[in-house]
Amino acid sequence: MAKPDDSELVYPLGSEVPATGHTLQIAEGVRWLRMGLPFALDHINLWLLRDEIDGRAGWTVVDCGIASKTTKAAWEQIFADELDGLPVLRVLVTHMHPDHLGLAAWLCQRWSLPGQPECRLWISTTDWAVGHIASGRNTDESGEAAATFFASHGLSDEGALAKVKARGSYYASLVPEVPAQYRRLKDGQTLDIGGHSWRCIAGYGHAPEHISFLCDELGLLIAGDMLLPRISTNVSVFEMEPEGNPLPLFLASLERLAAELPAETLVLPSHGRPFRGAHRRIAQLERHHDERLADLLGACAAAPITAAEVLPVLFDRVLDLHQTTFAMGEAIAHLHALWLSGRLLRQRGADGIWRFVQP
Repeated sequence: MAKPDDSELVYPLGSEVPATGHTLQIAEGVRWLRMGLPFALDHINLWLLRDEIDGRAGWTVVDCGIASKTTKAAWEQIFADELDGLPVLRVLVTHMHPDHLGLAAWLCQRWSLPGQPECRLWISTTDWAVGHIASGRNTDESGEAAATFFASHGLSDEGALAKVKARGSYYASLVPEVPAQYRRLKDGQTLDIGGHSWRCIAGYGHAPEHISFLCDELGLLIAGDMLLPRISTNVSVFEMEPEGNPLPLFLASLERLAAELPAETLVLPSHGRPFRGAHRRIAQLERHHDERLADLLGACAAAPITAAEVLPVLFDRVLDLHQTTFAMGEAIAHLHALWLSGRLLRQRGADGIWRFVQP
């Protein structure tokens, strides 16, 4: 989990978090809100940025929450109590995962008011396309493909595999619609939001083309999932890209953040509390992944081993099904980093299962 020594990070707001349906002010024109999630990771942080587009005052929303009645009700309370009577002008989404993209279509439709410019989704092209595809995938086929992929990496519990197969509609249930039109976000692009310049920084390894937003003037980074204070960002291989190698991409993205972020930047993460100490947190995460890679090299020294068999090496707790799918993806990502760098061999047995071993 890469939990930090809290003495290495600074939390300027202490333990304070916004209540559901309310906001906390982070800086001039920047408000923090929080939505619940029905997972072990039980919340997502979202952001409101005071804005003006073509002379029309309002708000830019950053990330959306999952599609659910509870999240919609929380948003309606925000609209009633926290927008100062102003409209939402646009919706920025850091990446295509359900807790970030889920209600984008609803928000854009809700705020595309008669006689006014449309409230548009802004997102990277890659994440718009992947989210659009995932939202409309054949549920039976996608569930079967995921189960077959995990089985090929040693997941043998029939009950777990049956549940994976039944989760083919998981993404679409949380992201029932992706807007058919969008504005493209790309690396290095600068957005004028409320008179402040926010620079887009692309990151890889967690999502196809994740966009974080850095405002040097305010000293803020809206980090999305690329930099979290208390947990390590999930970096996984899944069935759509079965030979994927996302971990080196993620680590290179962290190195870039370390090079570009001023030391005192206040990081606004999607999970956890706003914090200072980005460079220290990046160093912690780099050590964490180096240690996990070393642990896996040791586990693969004596005999070929599967991703399912190394889960206890990487995770020292009981995992529910939701956590197990992410844990399998992360185990495969670490094994692939070692395999594709030549430190492990990959072998497929007569049983069709992939195993990894030192040369």
